[in-house]
Amino acid sequence: MRVLGMIMAGGKGERLYPLTKERSKPAVPFGGKYRIVDFVLSNFVNSGIFSSYVLVQYLSQSLIEYLRTSWRTEGLIPDHFLTTVPPQMRMGEIWYRGTADAVRQNINLVKDFAPDLVAIFGADHIYRMDVRQMIDFHIKNNADVTVAANTVSIEEATAFGVLGTDDNHHIIQFDEKPKNPRPIPGNPKAAFASMGNYIFNTDVLLQVLQKRFCDVPSLDFGKHILPKILTDHRTFAYDFQSQVLPGAKDYEEKGYWRDVGTIESFWQTHMDLLGPTPKLDLDNPKWPINTTAYRVPPTKYMGGQIENSMVSNGCTIYPKAKIRNCVLASNVIVHDGVELDGCVIMDSCEIKQGTKLKKVIVDRFNTISPNQTIGFDQETDAQRYYIDPSGIVVIPRGKSKFL
Repeated sequence: MRVLGMIMAGGKGERLYPLTKERSKPAVPFGGKYRIVDFVLSNFVNSGIFSSYVLVQYLSQSLIEYLRTSWRTEGLIPDHFLTTVPPQMRMGEIWYRGTADAVRQNINLVKDFAPDLVAIFGADHIYRMDVRQMIDFHIKNNADVTVAANTVSIEEATAFGVLGTDDNHHIIQFDEKPKNPRPIPGNPKAAFASMGNYIFNTDVLLQVLQKRFCDVPSLDFGKHILPKILTDHRTFAYDFQSQVLPGAKDYEEKGYWRDVGTIESFWQTHMDLLGPTPKLDLDNPKWPINTTAYRVPPTKYMGGQIENSMVSNGCTIYPKAKIRNCVLASNVIVHDGVELDGCVIMDSCEIKQGTKLKKVIVDRFNTISPNQTIGFDQETDAQRYYIDPSGIVVIPRGKSKFL
């Protein structure tokens, strides 16, 4: 079965500002050593899908450079590739105007590759997924289109596109953020929420984009296409939580999937990685999340108190530092007397002596001056830093020391 991946990586990520001030959402660092985009790319590679186009748009240079240096996928055969595709404007001087329009503007790539199936996935979620199990489900049901669905409570479902299905997971209704979500048959307290990931038979995709919806300018799969093809095409919901992921731990949250689209969810998802039984355990040799091979030395611990934290390579921890419930990226220096609690510190930052940070996200290349207190007094912090409505302080990206 010949499969082509089309990865939607052009999102602005406005609600993640200021982390997206100079980069798109998929390029935002995550989990100490990763970028958000690493999760979907790793899911594809681990699933044996080695032919993918990454469609980029807003503030894309950071993502393009990261993929160029970190995801060298050229194999022994031409079909192994990972290629970034900015808007080519083959249909006129227009940007991508929705997920489906992005694919439509690059339909020549689909035709040239001539796949049996096209896997269209977003690039801005944190999860592990064996896409091959979704493809097997698609083939077994003789489906034209399959939508990945996550099980959420009825109360949560009002924030998602909800897939109404029959007993065989055949989609018979789609509602965007409904007030009264349709429950899963046999499970009145839960609903199927669309994850925005799709498997299309190629002939169906071509027909939908080039004929049926050819006159719709701003075209989106969830908003425009999915609700209108249910009666004409065999469309199914794949239950994400039904997958059996290699290497998954018993204590991990089943069907873990997070849209880190806000500062609060971005911070909370980092906290989900911590503890002896994390909701998402990054230590899984059978389903690794691939990323840059940082050429840095091991972390140097000269003392300090470290509790329930993740510390990446190349860091230096001084003797009187206290670190609790934190995620530290590479090349972070934490000096004497520093106290960090519930913080996310991205790479190449330096926290100087005596500084206290609580529930603070520090973007790359920052140096925090000695004896600062951040995260304890919102009125004071608001005069110098960005404060999310959730109360989390965010210090934007600093200037690289190499410039």
